Amino acid sequence: MASPFLKRYLLALDRYKWPASVIFLFILGASSLFAFRPEPPTEYASEGVLVDNSPLVAFSNTASQVQTQGLGIINEDLLLSDILLEELSAQLAAQGINYGPQEIKNSTRIAVESASDTEGAAAVGSKVTVRFVGDNPDVTEAVLTEMFRAMVELSQVTNRARLRAITDELKGRLPEIETELREAEQALEAYDRIEGPAIQASIDGSLLSSISGSQQQLRTNQITLAGIDAQMQSIQNQLGMTPDQAYASSALSADPLVAQLRVQISETETSMALQRSQGLRDEHPVMVNLSENLVAFNQLLNQRSAEVLGGDGTVAPIPSGTQSNLDPARAALANQLVNLDAQRDAIISQQQVIRDSAQVLRQQYSSLPNKQLERGRLAEQVGLRRELYSRLQGSLVDAEVAAAETVSSLSVASPPVTTVRKAEQAPPLVVLLSGALLGLVISGGVVYLLDMLDGTARTSEELEGILQEQEVPLLGVIPAMKTRSARSVPVLVQPDSVYHSSYERLLSRLRLVGTEESSIGPRMIVIVSTAAKEGKSISAYNIAIASARAGRRTLLVEADLRSGSKAEVLGLSVEPQSVLEPLRYYSGQVGNSLQMVSQVENLYVCPSPGPQRQPAAIIESSEMQRFLKDARSRFDMVILDTPSLTRCDDALLLEEQTDGIVLVSRPGITEKAVLEAAIEELDLGDDVRLLGVVVNAATMSAEQLASADTDVVEEPFEFAREPEFTRSAPAGRIDF
Repeated sequence: MASPFLKRYLLALDRYKWPASVIFLFILGASSLFAFRPEPPTEYASEGVLVDNSPLVAFSNTASQVQTQGLGIINEDLLLSDILLEELSAQLAAQGINYGPQEIKNSTRIAVESASDTEGAAAVGSKVTVRFVGDNPDVTEAVLTEMFRAMVELSQVTNRARLRAITDELKGRLPEIETELREAEQALEAYDRIEGPAIQASIDGSLLSSISGSQQQLRTNQITLAGIDAQMQSIQNQLGMTPDQAYASSALSADPLVAQLRVQISETETSMALQRSQGLRDEHPVMVNLSENLVAFNQLLNQRSAEVLGGDGTVAPIPSGTQSNLDPARAALANQLVNLDAQRDAIISQQQVIRDSAQVLRQQYSSLPNKQLERGRLAEQVGLRRELYSRLQGSLVDAEVAAAETVSSLSVASPPVTTVRKAEQAPPLVVLLSGALLGLVISGGVVYLLDMLDGTARTSEELEGILQEQEVPLLGVIPAMKTRSARSVPVLVQPDSVYHSSYERLLSRLRLVGTEESSIGPRMIVIVSTAAKEGKSISAYNIAIASARAGRRTLLVEADLRSGSKAEVLGLSVEPQSVLEPLRYYSGQVGNSLQMVSQVENLYVCPSPGPQRQPAAIIESSEMQRFLKDARSRFDMVILDTPSLTRCDDALLLEEQTDGIVLVSRPGITEKAVLEAAIEELDLGDDVRLLGVVVNAATMSAEQLASADTDVVEEPFEFAREPEFTRSAPAGRIDF
């Protein structure tokens, strides 16, 4: 007996035989072309070895470093660079050897055996093996010899270029460092010039003496200010003026132009008074002329007074109470008051200067530690810049000395040696057999991969495995039956059919499933599937036939109101009016609801009035509930054929009136994920009972199934359709 895996693989191979055949033939054809390819020409391989130039003899450190670093960048990409290949091609052309750069690169193999941890790069103690393959031994060796010369020269040119880069970098860096050194020295010098005296004063103690002298001078000036304030207060009391008023009065009294203007103003005012006494009004031309003169004199007086009192060239306001004409005694007091005020302002200004100076001295004294630290930092910067400058100068000198010592990092350790290389070709038969084997493996793998991507359960063993994992009873395995068309339903009308035994065992197992109402098994069941084409209608019809042949009064109800009736396979017809009035049909008011099958004793069928526009409403109607209740009381077994679960929930609506659900599956149609989801959904329902699962259309013969109960056979078996019965006269009808 074949294993389930082998059986599924054989089925997958049958499904995907064309892709597998194409892949196999393609690989076999490719191997044939490879097997009978022309024999390759004789080739010559020239091989040599390059090693590093260690130990390096150099008087400068820069030369050693450059050569060591130059060795570290040597790899296949550098040795076969475009520049080297183009130069090598030109040198060979001059010798009469025509090899293009790309041709040289394709024929060359380089292996760097490094002594370092850096993969693919050379180091001290490393060697570079170079191999060139050609069709002429002399030319091959000449090419490799010239290639060695170019590689050694390339290494030397690379090292010198690196040395020039180092020298240029040092020369470009040195002026910058020199400038930084000069700036640091200038900063230190400027700091010493500004802060040096303060630092020196703090060292010798003169700073503390200056602070004490400033404080003594402030006390002396305070005493002097007190005396001046007393004198000024006495003079102010005598004059009745402030210092500003006294200054203004004194200045105006001393100015002759102001005195002349005051005389003119006085004369004008006297003339105006005389004219008014003579009866002239202000509108009189003489009065108007005098008024204009008076205004002009006043303006000139104010302007002159402002010029006399303004100290910065601008017109200053004249203090109120200012007298422009003082007697000699008051003028002397005013002058004395002005002088005292000037002395007082001078002393106050001196006080402020002394205070600012003392504040500066105190700040200098308190900031001395920071200043000393800052000077130390500046001195350190000068030292660092000077040291860096000296080191750069030394490095530049060392690099200039290294210019004469820089050589190639590589040298020829083993000159090119040419050998004959003839490619070994496998026998054509071996290549063909290998190609055929490879084609079988790849095509078989493709078939397996396609099968793994397919989520459909292909064998009954897979379905049984899912049921075992879900702990769902397996009610039976039904062998496959061929039909003439996709719409035909093969029914087991003949009593001696080889398929009857499978359905009889199914009924026996179904009777073992007890219910709360009875111990003889369920009397009303719902037949449903997860998807279409799984054979639920075939199973429902044949289970009903098997139940009727067992002597039980059986009713088959076509509860799929979304599809047409299949009762014509038993010679029954659908009542025309039932399609228009389905509710009256189930209540027994439209013709006869039930029809008796003449070919099978004890079998009755209620054909479907579908398709209906509102099937769910009909199923949940009170007429349907009464119909099912009466059917349970009149029949020993009632079987309801319902639509698939992926199509609608009609089966779940009808299950409330029944004893449970029987789920039908089919290898090659049922998807494993959908089946598992349906089982979980049915098991989770509180009011839903899953009685078991039927595996329909299994690839096994009826004889093998009868002899081995529900064991699955290994080889697929095809059946002819059960002979169709001859439709008889209209069967008898029963009405509730």
